[in-house]
Parts: sequence; C-alpha cells; structure tokens
Amino acid sequence: MFTTMFWILAIWFIINVIWMWFATDNQNLQKTFAWINVVAVIVGFWVYFGVAKVSGIDTWFNILNYVNIVLAIVQFYFGYRNNSNMKHA
Repeated sequence: MFTTMFWILAIWFIINVIWMWFATDNQNLQKTFAWINVVAVIVGFWVYFGVAKVSGIDTWFNILNYVNIVLAIVQFYFGYRNNSNMKHA
C-alpha cells in the first residue's frame, strides 16, 4: 500500500502541476485542485504514518507530502485571489 499510494500521489502531483501551470487564470479549476490536494495531503500523511514504510521511497514520500502542501497553498492563492483591477491614486 505504501508504494502504490506513493506512485498515485506522484502521478497526481505531476498532472496537477502541469494543469495548474497552464490554467493559472481559471479560478474554479485552481480551487478544485487545491481542495483535491488537501485530500491528497491527508491521505498521504495517513499512509506515511499509518502503514509499514518502504525504506527506498520513505524520504521521497515525505517530501512529496510537504511539496503537495506548498502546491495547495499556491493553488488556494490563485483560486481565491481578487482579480479586479483596482486603481490606486
């Protein structure tokens, strides 16, 4: 389960980053991906701390979890930012 979940999260991370990069102006997509990443982070840490670790990918799994947190924060920013052009005098 550890290895399988690592690869699922790694593939999701790659797909997520590619879609996020090309759709930074699509706020609905960014919000959706951010909330999916929250679920991915919860599942990732649950698997990381809940099942027997595989020593070869143990560190990479943990790094992937923390990078997913950073990615979710960026996506929340792009998803919930205010796009109105305010003019300051």
